[in-house]
Amino acid sequence: MHRLIFGVALLLLIVFLSPVNSLAQMSVTEAATETPVTLPDPLTPEAVRELVSRLSDAEVRALLLQRLDAVAAEAEDAARDGGLVDFAQKATIGIIDSVRDAFSRLPLIWETQSHSLSTFWERVGSEGLWIMAAVLIGGVVGGLAAEWVFGRATRRWHAPSATGGPETLGQSLRFLLGRFVAEILGVVVFFYVARWVGMQIGFGLFSDRPVIHKLGGYLGLIWINLIVIPRFAAAFSRFLLAPYKPEFRMVHADDATARLIHRNWIGLVLLVSFNSALFTFTTFNGVGLGEARLGFWLNLAMHLYIILIALWAKDGLVRMMRGSDPDLTATEERVARAYPWFIIGVSVGTWWLVELIVAYGRFDLLRTNPHFWMMVVLIVGPLMDMMVRGLVRHLVPPMTGEGALAEKAYHATKRSYIRIGRVLVFAAVIVVITWIWPVDFHDIAGGGIGVLLAARLIEILMILAVGYLLWEVFSLWVNRKLAAEVTAAATDATEEEPGGGEGGGAGATRLSTVLPLLLGVAKVAFAVIFGLIALGQIGIDITPLLAGAGIVGLAIGFGAQKLVTDVVSGIFFLVDDAFRVGEFVDVEGTVGTVEKISVRSMQLRHHKGPVHTIPYGEIPKLTNYSRDWVIMKLKFTVPFETDPNKVKKLFKQIGKEMMEVPEFAADLLQPFKSQGVFDFDDVGMIIRGKFMAKPGRQFVLRKEIYNRVKRAFEENGIPFARREVRVALPEGTAPSDLTEEQKAAITAAAADTTRKEDPPPGAS
Repeated sequence: MHRLIFGVALLLLIVFLSPVNSLAQMSVTEAATETPVTLPDPLTPEAVRELVSRLSDAEVRALLLQRLDAVAAEAEDAARDGGLVDFAQKATIGIIDSVRDAFSRLPLIWETQSHSLSTFWERVGSEGLWIMAAVLIGGVVGGLAAEWVFGRATRRWHAPSATGGPETLGQSLRFLLGRFVAEILGVVVFFYVARWVGMQIGFGLFSDRPVIHKLGGYLGLIWINLIVIPRFAAAFSRFLLAPYKPEFRMVHADDATARLIHRNWIGLVLLVSFNSALFTFTTFNGVGLGEARLGFWLNLAMHLYIILIALWAKDGLVRMMRGSDPDLTATEERVARAYPWFIIGVSVGTWWLVELIVAYGRFDLLRTNPHFWMMVVLIVGPLMDMMVRGLVRHLVPPMTGEGALAEKAYHATKRSYIRIGRVLVFAAVIVVITWIWPVDFHDIAGGGIGVLLAARLIEILMILAVGYLLWEVFSLWVNRKLAAEVTAAATDATEEEPGGGEGGGAGATRLSTVLPLLLGVAKVAFAVIFGLIALGQIGIDITPLLAGAGIVGLAIGFGAQKLVTDVVSGIFFLVDDAFRVGEFVDVEGTVGTVEKISVRSMQLRHHKGPVHTIPYGEIPKLTNYSRDWVIMKLKFTVPFETDPNKVKKLFKQIGKEMMEVPEFAADLLQPFKSQGVFDFDDVGMIIRGKFMAKPGRQFVLRKEIYNRVKRAFEENGIPFARREVRVALPEGTAPSDLTEEQKAAITAAAADTTRKEDPPPGAS
């Protein structure tokens, strides 16, 4: 019975507890001296029962105690090293204690470095120093000679143009990239030749000296940290800043700023490389990194140097961040002004991060200076944004068409390109930072420094970046299509009085009407989809969210049937192409130009200003006055004695003349012509003319036709018929013979006749 109890307990522990390392298996129990128990593989319940049946009570008890001790140790470590409280203590009190410790160990710096140098002297002696100097000098001379030959052979890679300066962006990039590649390859050639020459000198001339085998590590420190890395950094700086070639410079910086940053960048890399070499040198010679806290002071010196550079070049850095793009937004201007302080903040934050790592005792994370390279990436990142804006100016397609709408679409396309570039830069910064640090963020969270959100933070950011990138690409496509559609339709929404102030308009194309609506729907879809993916990556089960969304949607469908009716009706109206943005329509007596459409309703702008919002579900019938073509008929009243054929010829001549004017010919589909005598009234003959035009242009053409008809009638002696009141006097009676009462009666009768024949105001 007791064996079964112990077997069940052991099985539960094995299933629910993580395995421990081999040291935990050798616990300090009475079973420590016995033969260790080997667990079966695979560890199945049957195998566990078989194992327990073969073990003695003491062995089972010992194995159980080992497991319990291991679990207790893990819990104690997690309580000591994990949790937000412990992290907060390490980030505040731990860093303060670390700084105090560095100050307390300050007197030990000279002692430890003296010990390191003494150990080095004991290992190599004066003979080793002479051999090292010979190897370095010989290697440098040989490497420089080989690099000079290589530079002569590759000079054509970065030869400037015949005019002495670049004419295009491509020429600048070709020169800078050619020079950068040539410099990098030249340094590589220098390193390998110098190393080969040094080995030939060391192992050829001094092969019989035992000390030669002790110098390899020290020579590697000098070659890599003090020669190769600074030269790589200088090549990168010359590519980015072109301090002595301002005509090829890719960043918007003056000569003084470019040269100041270039010199201090090389000095900064030298300082960091010297720090790394010194750390490795002291470790080689038996001095621990934490004995005198020399790294604290060297790291502090580096950050103070960065802060000084940011203050020295503050104005130049602001100009550099502004760039040469005149279309600078207010946010970009604020970012440019804050950039020097951003550099200072990054430097202070990196120093804090290093001290936090020291407080945790993870000195191994700092051996390759990942904090420095992370800081460089964060500082250069905003400059990449400035370069993206500069490249977009040259790479964005030219503006399609003319007018305010085309210009608006061009600027929207340009901003989309910039935002896409920013997302790519952001993703590159995240990827490089995760590559720089020699640590798995999942392990950090599992070790207690972070939580699940911190462990998944990089993945979440990348997911959101991909979603935003897809959204920007879709927006870019929509903006370009809108610009093309607006240009093809030849419409201008900024026209002072669309339709000549009479409420007409040709309207936009079908695609330009639907695309803005589709863009809004896509924005919501992208946000929901990638938001749910990010939540799932954190560890939140999104299945209940999806089920809840379905239930909520069903409830909305039942509770808001009118809303559903509006949405469905709008879909069918758009499918039927019943109206488009910019068209002049009549909805059951409500007239206006379609100004905006949404998922549920449309907005009509009356030509006098009012805006009518009409849900799609309330539209029983819609009349569109802006589709394809418009025929306008004009009436002119002339005296009875006018010759209709003469008027017909004049109308035909006016139509012919207008068709010869490009401004009018583009809008006239059929010329203006006479339709003959339409009617008679008590004033004269009514002669009608007509023309066919593009929608929205008929009112402008009507004004021009009225002006030309009036001028033609005046030139040909044809008056317009006027309403008259004639008074017949008795034969032989002169007007002067009328009394005042008679004159007043005649005037009143004429006024009464006019009132009866004229329609009241507002009547049609």
